[in-house]
Formats: sequence, structure tokens, C-alpha cells
Amino acid sequence: MIDFIWNLFSFIVALGILVAVHEWGHFWVARRCGVKVERFSIGFGKALWKTKDKLGTEYVIAAIPLGGYVKMIDERVDQVSEEDLPYAFNRQPVLQRIAIVAAGPIVNFIFALLAIYVMLLIGEQTRKPIIGDVPVDSYVAKAGVQSGDQVIEFAGRQTRDWTSVNYEIMGIIGDATASMKVRTKDGYERHLSLDLTNWKLDPDKQSPMQSLGIIPYRPEISKQVAYVEDSSPGDALGLQVNDIILSFDGTTVENWEQIVGLIEQRPKQNVTMTVLRDEAEITLNGILGAKPDAPEQGYLGIIPFQQPYPESYLFIKQHGPIDAIWHGADETWRLITLSVGMIGKLFSGDISVKNLSGPISIAQGAGMSASFGIVAFLSFLALISVNLGIINLLPLPVLDGGHLLYYFVELVTGKPVSESVQEVGFKIGGIILLLLMATAFYNDIARL
Repeated sequence: MIDFIWNLFSFIVALGILVAVHEWGHFWVARRCGVKVERFSIGFGKALWKTKDKLGTEYVIAAIPLGGYVKMIDERVDQVSEEDLPYAFNRQPVLQRIAIVAAGPIVNFIFALLAIYVMLLIGEQTRKPIIGDVPVDSYVAKAGVQSGDQVIEFAGRQTRDWTSVNYEIMGIIGDATASMKVRTKDGYERHLSLDLTNWKLDPDKQSPMQSLGIIPYRPEISKQVAYVEDSSPGDALGLQVNDIILSFDGTTVENWEQIVGLIEQRPKQNVTMTVLRDEAEITLNGILGAKPDAPEQGYLGIIPFQQPYPESYLFIKQHGPIDAIWHGADETWRLITLSVGMIGKLFSGDISVKNLSGPISIAQGAGMSASFGIVAFLSFLALISVNLGIINLLPLPVLDGGHLLYYFVELVTGKPVSESVQEVGFKIGGIILLLLMATAFYNDIARL
């Protein structure tokens, strides 16, 4: 329940920020073009708070935080008084109408750049993309990747951390080959090529990196207990911090992965454990629990000690005020090109509709990133802001891109698209958008 509330709160905050940014773009340019704005609303439904400025614009925070809008006076929507006709949206030159509509998505891109810029100024400690285990017969194993190699380029682009590696892997979905450059433990650089002819990605089973066999290096996890959850099965067994697990139901355990496997195989079963405590072996007996989200898997409620990352495997991702501009612009542009490419591959069939995510996945992402700190939350906001901008530019009549399509036709032909054609377009666009939203929501439910 606490996770649900945190995710919901983070989702509302993130959505509120991004909607405010998007609608402010429309609002700011509309004002500069001389259009009268009646209302600037964040959310829909009953107003929870509102105020009005000296120009007559009403600012509203409404009860349903699932979007927002800027209401400009427009003869096509409402009756407009004689004195306000010069300030109506539909009376403006077509280039100004294009500017007003395009401003929302453009400001989303600018916001993403600012968010990444602030991230780079704050800085964060991150991990170099160094390979851990290499599964036999995996795509990277066949290409010659070895444990300890550092990925320094993927698909021709520099990769400083695991985030950039993941982005580049997403970018090559549907390709037959991919180039890869690694630096070995000895400092030598090698150029490799991955044969992706038979690569099939199932996002419900594996991440893109895992499907290629790329497993990030992680320090060794010990058999020593670092934390015991209160009132957990481990607590009931009598496990204590610093206990070292030696055996489980008579099986001598060699590592933490083996312990996890034995626990997961025995939900709600009686078990016997031998631990080393203060140089003495102690036998403990009790009943395992079951995971709430996976009742078929056993649960103990303990966390082991993990060795720290080697200093040479970590670095601070941070830039000064000037460098952060260029690096921020590069990262923002990569997010834009990657997102556009993903949409193209979705329609070409290279990417399954299973990859579509809806509000539940976004809420989970918002909550997770917010729990990691301001830098992670800014990164999440940048990614979603870019996607919001791109989606709004799709040429569907119910979106900004659809309106822009009509206005560009008007710009070329010299006359507006007829209302009957626009009406048909709005209906078709609405159906397509509804189907996409339903698919994304269905995917969210299926992942729960």
C-alpha cells in the first residue's frame, strides 16, 4: 500500500510538471501572438484552486490530474464578442497558429534539455559498463565478449555508463548486425560485431541487455546476513545480522545465488539452516514464507552483505556549466532520435506492441526514480517529456501534430481544410489513439 501511494504521488507530481510545461508553451506563444487566453488548467473537472490575472486569464488546478489545457477564444468553439474577434485563435495568420500549436511539444524538448543540464551540474556517481558473467552461446559470447570487458562504444556511439548502453541497444532492435567496441582488462581495445539475425526480444521475459547476454558486473554477494526484516520468516527462524549461512536443509551452500534458489523452491515449508555465529555453528528451524506477488516462491526476508564496487569501476558523471550545455544537448537529441526510431519500429513491426507502456508503468517508473533521488527523477522527467513531445507531434487530428498537419495543408493550398474533413479526421484519430491507449493499459495490467 505504501508503494502504491508513493508511486501515485510521484506520478501526479511528474504528470503535473510535464503537463504544466507543455501547456505553458501553448500559452506563452499564444500571448505573444495576441491571442486572448481564457483559462490555463492543470487537470480536468472541478477546480481545487483558481485565480485570475489582470488580462483576464483564469489559472486553475483541477481535481483530475490526468492532463490539462489552454482555452483560447475561438469562433469555432464558442461565440466571441465583437471586440474580442481580433484576439480569437482562428483569426490569426496560419504561421502564428502553427507556432502556437507547435510550442507545446517544443517546450517539452527544451524542458528535457534543462532537466538533463541540471542533472549534469549536480552530478552522480555511476558505474562504468563493465561486463560480468558472459552466458555461453549468447550473442555477445559468439562475438567474442569476455568477462571484465568494458563497453566503450555500441552501434558507433560512445557509451560511458549502463544507461547509454541500454539506449543504444534499444536503437538497434530490428537490425541484423551491431558493432561493439570494448576495452579489455589489459587496456586493449577490440572491435566486435554481433550477428542479430535470429534475435527475438520478449520484453515480458528479458530486458534487451539480458537477451543479448550482456550481464553487468556486480561485486560478489556474501553468505553473511546484513539485514533481517522484522516479523519476517527469517526473524522467526532466529537469524541475526552477521550470521553466515553454511547449509540449508542439509545442503552445503557455496554462494548467495544458491541460497536464493533453495529458498524460492520451498514456499511455506519447514526448513533447517546451519549458520556460523561468533565462530560457533548454530542450527535454526522454522517455516519459510511466500512472496506476496509470487506465492509459488519461498521468502525469508533477509539481505546479505555485498562487497563494494572497485573504485576503478565507478566515476562521477558531472560537467561544468558550459560543458553541461553541449553534453545535455547531445543526450536530449539522442533521446529524441531514439524515441522517434522506436515509434517507427513499432509501426514497421520490428518492435512488438507489448513494449507499449501506460499510466501504471509510468507511475511505477516515477515512484522508483523519485526514491533514488533528484538526479534519477530528473532523468525520468526528461525521458517522459521527450516522449510526450514526440507523441503530441504524431499526425493524428486529436493531437497537436494533427492540427499542425491541417495548418500546413492550409499554408500550401492557401485555404483551410474543410470542417467536414477535419471532423472525419478527428474521429479516425480518436479511434487510433483510443486503441493505442487501451493496448498500453492492457500491457500494464499483464505486467502486474
